[in-house]
Amino acid sequence: MTITQLYYVLAVAENQNFTKAAAKCFVTQPTLSMQIQKLEDQLGVQIFDRSKKPIELTNIGRKIVTQARNIVNESYRIQDIVDQQKGFIGGEFKLGIIPTVMPTLLPMFLKSFIKKHPKVKLKIEELTTEEIITRIKDGHLDAAIAATPLEDDSIKERVLYFEPFVSYIPKGHRLHNNNKIDVSELDINDMLLLEDGHCFRDGVINLCKAFKSHSDDQFQLESGSIETLIKLSNEGLGMTLLPYLHTLDINDKEKGNLHYFNEPSPAREVSIIYHKSELKMHIIEALQDVISGIIRGAIAFQNVKIISPLAK
Repeated sequence: MTITQLYYVLAVAENQNFTKAAAKCFVTQPTLSMQIQKLEDQLGVQIFDRSKKPIELTNIGRKIVTQARNIVNESYRIQDIVDQQKGFIGGEFKLGIIPTVMPTLLPMFLKSFIKKHPKVKLKIEELTTEEIITRIKDGHLDAAIAATPLEDDSIKERVLYFEPFVSYIPKGHRLHNNNKIDVSELDINDMLLLEDGHCFRDGVINLCKAFKSHSDDQFQLESGSIETLIKLSNEGLGMTLLPYLHTLDINDKEKGNLHYFNEPSPAREVSIIYHKSELKMHIIEALQDVISGIIRGAIAFQNVKIISPLAK
């Protein structure tokens, strides 16, 4: 049994196809198939049910894949230990970012990070918080940038910044003429929300503390993007809340619809998160250093109250 054989097994389990798995592993399909067959012969079991389309794991195969994932991940950590000891900052690093952070934060730090650490090969995916947690625990992500606290004992969090919520209130709305907004004035029933699955949506609901008064028969608009929420609000369909960094690119006409909260301003905590056993700490620290340095000049708010991103 070899690490390479286990790596091939994981590739087939993920792709449910020998040809696609071989392409991912940069080997020919016959080579990959032969190595997996050798492993099955050695173990005396069938890992994959090849009669199914797409290919499926057998019952024992599922157990083998779970253990194989642990073994392969641990084998990668040997190189991580050596790199860290040498002070080398490089290699592949898989980073997840939640959708309400990706379009604002990524353009701010990516170029600077690549310039400062050219040997790091970042592989970045936009994922929901739920997907991020699953992938970190499965070893498919090295780290992620998400709203915290997540209250998960297996996940470590390093705070990057606190991002205030800003009200976007169109003309004609009952709160438009208010200079500043008080949290007590918010009503979930005239609030435009992101679709279910976005942690920022859960933060807004927690902030309003009025979801229990929302009935299913009331008119409620939801969207998958903050940009769409702004457009719907401009049509007079309700107000919405934006993360502060999203307000920096709003045009001058729309800036008249922005209203800040009375202090302490409600805010979300944004952190770099990773598994408690993660060993690529040298890259995580490098990311934290670059992002913190850039964001320090963009967000100057001090008196904030952190709103939980978790559905309550």
